[in-house]
Amino acid sequence: MTQVKQGDTVRIHYTGTLNDGQTFDSSEGREPLEFQVGSGQIIPGLDQAMPGMEVGETKTVEVACENAYGQPDPNARQSVPRDSIPDNIPTDPGTRLQMQTPQGQVVPVTVIEADAEQVTLDANHPLAGQDLTFKVELVGVDPA
Repeated sequence: MTQVKQGDTVRIHYTGTLNDGQTFDSSEGREPLEFQVGSGQIIPGLDQAMPGMEVGETKTVEVACENAYGQPDPNARQSVPRDSIPDNIPTDPGTRLQMQTPQGQVVPVTVIEADAEQVTLDANHPLAGQDLTFKVELVGVDPA
């Protein structure tokens, strides 16, 4: 059988869980995730686990936060005046919103605090600071 190597295009089914066992993402009921190994299309820790796998093989991959979404960056949090956010936009803590940078880039943010004066937004990935576990099944490989 062909073993996966850098540059191959692979298709995997996966379930990603947190340390407490909670599932945060899964390909169950969907098409397999397809990506080129070593291209940076997925988190580094999962990408690095692909070489050497064969079609039909399953494995559990433990990914430290540094090889997933990194540590939370305190500079990615910003407080904005409450009156700068339109009244029809929800500002309950935990709400996911999209902001636009002056250069036009769309940035997903999470409301982490809100009061009558300020709304604090966090642009860190929701899984920043989390160690992740993936159960992976390799279902296809197209050699480079």
